[in-house]
Amino acid sequence: MTGPSTIGQAGEDERELPARVCVVGAGVIGAAWAARWALCGVNVAVHDLSPTTAERVEATLHAATVAWERLGLLPIVPLGDVTVAGGIGDAVGDAVLVHECVPERPEIKQAVYAEIEAAAAPEAVIASSTSGIRPSELQSTMMHPERLVVGHPFNPVYLLPLVEVVGGDRTSEHTIERAMDWFAAAGMAPLRVRSEIDGFVADRLMEALWREALWLVHDGVATVAEIDDAMRLGFGLRWAQMGVFQTYATAGGEGGFRHFIEHFAPTLDLPWTKLTDVPALTPEFIATLIAQSDEQSGDQPIAELCAARDRNLADLLLALEANDWGAGRSLAALRRRMSAGNRTALRP
Repeated sequence: MTGPSTIGQAGEDERELPARVCVVGAGVIGAAWAARWALCGVNVAVHDLSPTTAERVEATLHAATVAWERLGLLPIVPLGDVTVAGGIGDAVGDAVLVHECVPERPEIKQAVYAEIEAAAAPEAVIASSTSGIRPSELQSTMMHPERLVVGHPFNPVYLLPLVEVVGGDRTSEHTIERAMDWFAAAGMAPLRVRSEIDGFVADRLMEALWREALWLVHDGVATVAEIDDAMRLGFGLRWAQMGVFQTYATAGGEGGFRHFIEHFAPTLDLPWTKLTDVPALTPEFIATLIAQSDEQSGDQPIAELCAARDRNLADLLLALEANDWGAGRSLAALRRRMSAGNRTALRP
């Protein structure tokens, strides 16, 4: 028996990868987008003003390659070329998909769109990686707003399959369909967010948990390490495979979710959470958070923590794939398309 999904899983049919991709902004997300496409055999051009762009992209591609080797996905197709361009115009070229991954300020993004539109082919799709700004706001100054869509991924992009796809008031349905097909062809599980809302779906959920976690530290109830332990040793393991609602359905025993909600609904009236308020991020409180976080990490550099994260995620994905469950289905679909006998969606 397999679990149901409300997200269109990658691999339901053969979808073509984009012929060429451009990434503008090579931070954590942009560099990881470039890595995922390159691992799928797509040529990618990257532009970022930072003088360390090439080194950052190379390091991310290396980390992604190690992770995909652990998943058994390499070497299957030739790696796509990743080049660093000096300007947006040079990077865009003949790309059919342009990822915008610049800072979360509408005016910065809109200025970048103006440069992209001046250089991009008329049919090119512009996908913003914004984690919460409404696409209608972003596209308000564009010459061709119909081709802007939000494609909000999750870190690390080269391992986590979810990408939230959100259209604005003037985004065409054709743009949304093309973006979702391309994402699915790259082994991702695109979630169509039908209602335009600040923060979309996943970040609103994470924000609620983040607020409550801050209060627990602020009020001295728990340290950052204790909160992380409560998640990763308890309900986080359930959420990784079933999410919130299906987890609660299993908590209802034979009566399922109906029994659970009847039994636990009264607790929603109890003052257990502070979801609409946030403790003031004073210098003193920020210092406490940083000190506790540093103590939690010990002498492990961030690079080592990220490597451990990738190993754990890869092994979790393999376990889910073996059980034909959740995110494992996206990995299985990607593996099928990348196999030697089924490469019609992949470009050398």
